Amino acid sequence: MLKALANSFKIPELRARIVVTLALIAVYRTGDFIPLPGIDGQALREFFDRISQQMGGTLFTVMDLFSGGGLSQMTIFALGIMPAISASIIMQLLIVVIPGLEQLAKEGGEAGRRKINQYSRYLTVVLGILQALFISLWLENPASFDGVQMVQAPGWGFRMLTIITLASGTAFIMWLGEQITAMGVGNGMSILITAGILSRLPTAVHQMFILASPGSPAARQIQPATLVLMAVMLVGVVLAVIAITQGQRRIPVQYARRVVGRKVYGGQATYIPIRVNHAGVMPIIFAQSIILFPATVAGFTGIAAVRQAADWLSRGHWLYTLMYSGLIVFFAYFYTAIAFNPVDVADNMKKFGGFIPGIRPGRPTAEFFDRLLTRITLPGAMFLALIAVFPDAVGRWLKIPYLVASFFGGTSLLIIVGVMLDTLRQVESFLLMRNYEGFLTHGKLRSRR
Repeated sequence: MLKALANSFKIPELRARIVVTLALIAVYRTGDFIPLPGIDGQALREFFDRISQQMGGTLFTVMDLFSGGGLSQMTIFALGIMPAISASIIMQLLIVVIPGLEQLAKEGGEAGRRKINQYSRYLTVVLGILQALFISLWLENPASFDGVQMVQAPGWGFRMLTIITLASGTAFIMWLGEQITAMGVGNGMSILITAGILSRLPTAVHQMFILASPGSPAARQIQPATLVLMAVMLVGVVLAVIAITQGQRRIPVQYARRVVGRKVYGGQATYIPIRVNHAGVMPIIFAQSIILFPATVAGFTGIAAVRQAADWLSRGHWLYTLMYSGLIVFFAYFYTAIAFNPVDVADNMKKFGGFIPGIRPGRPTAEFFDRLLTRITLPGAMFLALIAVFPDAVGRWLKIPYLVASFFGGTSLLIIVGVMLDTLRQVESFLLMRNYEGFLTHGKLRSRR
């Protein structure tokens, strides 16, 4: 791996892309330290710490994860990448239900994809403006913060400043992601999300250092044997996530041979990869957003029924674990059904003369894909549910903070592993084109041509 890393900087184009990626990540992280004007940042951080400990997490905790801590500190990048993610999800749903968008996506080619991306950008800005407006109104309300006045000068002046600042920050982050995708390495949006998650790692390591207390055995709360066990568990969980992320069922496809004039087309055999975890991390995000909604409302209201529901749906309660797991399985099937349409795949295969050996083209092929997706999605969904609740179990068992336990599974680990694999795969393609050994290949360094 060290040799592959050194070889990455020997290729001028790849070296330039890596430098651009790192520079844009640095710009993104710098914005997370510029506070929003007109608020009491210290009181806001204390408020977020309190509701996080009392409620075991809220929707703001999920949003704070994707903003790299920008929301809890209320910086100019407080909204993070969430409006862009929401806009992308909404566009995927609209493509399914609106015939005009579906035709544009299927038959528009590259121009159609650019048009849909442009619609997603407009929708991102609109969502950013709406979220910024609600955040400004929430910040102005002292009842939301136990009577503490967060805004120094409430009114429409503060609201307009907040809307312009946060919406512009979201648009700038979206632009940074697009620049990384075009001129850097990897998917820009995913790289920025991963950078935000990894920014929490130093804080987690510091907490573990305090708990371990290597210089003061009397203050030690975690024994060395527990640290070794945690290291082994972390390696095992990462390997399991990589295996599920990379796992796929390859469906053989044979294309019929056609003779047009003096040329012969088709006749080759290929395959269609069906991933075990086709939905990725999206089911966990959807499930978290729904199950943490009562806790979010309870944190800002005094309604007794809502607080009781929040207690039942707090981390560690059996009802929380049961509903959380069930929602993940449901959304895994839901998102897979949207992302992979068996009828469209079967029609495209039939159009180009492709067929699965032993399966008739057309409707039987679509039914085969539908039956296969139903069966192969179940183990992937169950694994997602297991990996999502695993940090809670680790935190209770080893008595460690949730910030530390979150790196043993859940959204953070799935995003980090998935993005790292995609980025390494793209870097490896540059290395292999220059006859260098890649990160994911084995063997001796291949000679130059």
